[in-house]
Amino acid sequence: MSEAENPTNTATAPITERPEPNRRFSVAPMMDWTDRHCRFFLRLLSKHALLYTEMVTTGALLRGDHARFLRHDESEHPLALQLGGSVPDELAACARMAEEAGYDEVNLNVGCPSDRVQNNMIGACLMGHPALVGDCVKSMLDAVAIPITVKHRIGIDGRDSYAELCDFVGQVRDAGCRSFTVHARIAILAGLSPKENREIPPLRYDVAAQLKRDFPDLEIILNGGIKTLEECQNHLQTFDGVMLGREAYHNPFLLAEVDRALFGGDGPIISRAEALTLMRPYIERHLAEGGAMHHITRHVLGLGTGFPGARRFRQMLSVDIHKSKEPLALLDQTIELLQGR
Repeated sequence: MSEAENPTNTATAPITERPEPNRRFSVAPMMDWTDRHCRFFLRLLSKHALLYTEMVTTGALLRGDHARFLRHDESEHPLALQLGGSVPDELAACARMAEEAGYDEVNLNVGCPSDRVQNNMIGACLMGHPALVGDCVKSMLDAVAIPITVKHRIGIDGRDSYAELCDFVGQVRDAGCRSFTVHARIAILAGLSPKENREIPPLRYDVAAQLKRDFPDLEIILNGGIKTLEECQNHLQTFDGVMLGREAYHNPFLLAEVDRALFGGDGPIISRAEALTLMRPYIERHLAEGGAMHHITRHVLGLGTGFPGARRFRQMLSVDIHKSKEPLALLDQTIELLQGR
């Protein structure tokens, strides 16, 4: 049965009662990266990590192919939809779509620094408008029963004092938000690219920690620059959860230890070869539906790190795959390369 034929894999899945997501460990929403294929793969590595979609704008859902944007596999849960927007009624309508599609949470993007989203009053620029963010959150909370959360920076240029950060969090809390994911950098909206905004403004974990002390009743999730599970464990002494972004994408195999290290699980740790073997039927279905193999395999390249033959593995799935007349046979060869790794 294809995904299109299976109602649990579409945006029209029936609403079911779901528990509050556990945000102890999550993988960040990342444009062009955390699509449904990536999330299916990451879920094979960790049963408990909370996964986020790429940011989807309200305009794309309300005036585009919302079924395509909301499509996901049932196995991806726990799963959150990240929305970009600033019109309360539009966000409420999109939150209802997310709830109807079976998502466990809706997260409002108040952290993206790109010029394109700024021009549409989306992302980090909203930190300068805390009352509006509060209105957006309240509108969504009034519309759905699933949690509404906010992901934000610790400030933006022109509004980067700690007092202003507390004002932002306080107003959004008063609107009903109980969970905040804090990217512990300011965003410089004038003069830096999105990539530079992920690297140049210094990380200020101390500011995020002070925020947790001053708002002990709120769930505060730390994001930004975290690379190892040891760092995660250390941060969890202070924060309610940790969110990894680029490291989780470029080195996804670290998720294989998340359930044991951070959730107290005692199950076996999946191997690289086992994970890719479990991807094979999913890839076969995608090919049968007319999709290209590289739509999926680009997300597993990070499995090829830190062992002899890793470069060959990455070359086979990033270069050779475009030339192969038998892509599944090539996939089987890459699985062989991973045996014992």
